[in-house]
Amino acid sequence: MNNLPTIAIDFLSYMETIRGKSKNTIVAYGYDLSLFFKFLKIRRNIVSSDMELENIPITDIDIYYMQNISLADFYAFLSFVANQRENKNSARARKVACLRSFFKYLHKMKMIEENPAIGLETPKLNSRHPAYLTLEESRQLIASIEGEYRERDYAIIMLFLNCGLRLSELVGIDINRISGDILTVIGKGNKERTVYLNQACIDAIQRYLRVRPADGVKDKQALFLSERKQRISKRTIQYLVKKYIGISELDTDIYSTHKLRHTAATLMYKYGKVDIRSLQQILGHENISTTQIYTHLDEDILRQAVKSNPLSNETPQKPEAD
Repeated sequence: MNNLPTIAIDFLSYMETIRGKSKNTIVAYGYDLSLFFKFLKIRRNIVSSDMELENIPITDIDIYYMQNISLADFYAFLSFVANQRENKNSARARKVACLRSFFKYLHKMKMIEENPAIGLETPKLNSRHPAYLTLEESRQLIASIEGEYRERDYAIIMLFLNCGLRLSELVGIDINRISGDILTVIGKGNKERTVYLNQACIDAIQRYLRVRPADGVKDKQALFLSERKQRISKRTIQYLVKKYIGISELDTDIYSTHKLRHTAATLMYKYGKVDIRSLQQILGHENISTTQIYTHLDEDILRQAVKSNPLSNETPQKPEAD
């Protein structure tokens, strides 16, 4: 944030302290605004078009630069990040959300007379079903866990597959937030959420706690520790998940920590007969439309649904003889 102009820093502080956005969102919005400001300087010929983006200074950006912004500027920026930065629809959608919030803030603070982002449309997101592991593949992944940190890694994988936690939620688990079968995590927007643990997760955590380091621990409340005895990082978890996916002979280009969240949601919906409202609460989704992407049904279920139709065994009647 040190390289951002004052108006952007003030906006991000507002989003964090007043709107309660998570640190991950604040970092992402800071990056998006930085890129937008640099693009504006190129578009308005303030700097050379062949100047490297990282070398374009933006600390001088003030409210003057925000005057006369039009929808055409926004869509030119989205075209730029799509073609020059290879941003997919989801990444562009986040940038739209950032710009909408930023210009709404400027208008609310009476820094601009009109909000040019009101008519800014969000790119249509792909409606493809999320990738997930089958039940057999999930068991295959669990069986692959080995090595010096197997108790820790086993507990991590089990929490992903059983509870559908986000990566940030799993990294942030503190020991004192576990009580019996209840785990309290901090989800998106710094919102607390209660996660109920099944017996497999409780057993996995207890086995890990028996071997978890006790001496020289830098963050004593952190549940999962790295080999340096500090809270495990997101990158380390991503690495170990990819490692076990590879050992399981599954596709490391497709499956990741987030795909394990998809897997948990799918298994609960498919085998646990969890209704969509309950699934929404379990996953910590603010909008039920987000949850609906997990309610995909595989071909066997669709085939069985057609076969279960009470008319499925009807046969054509033979015409009566004259």
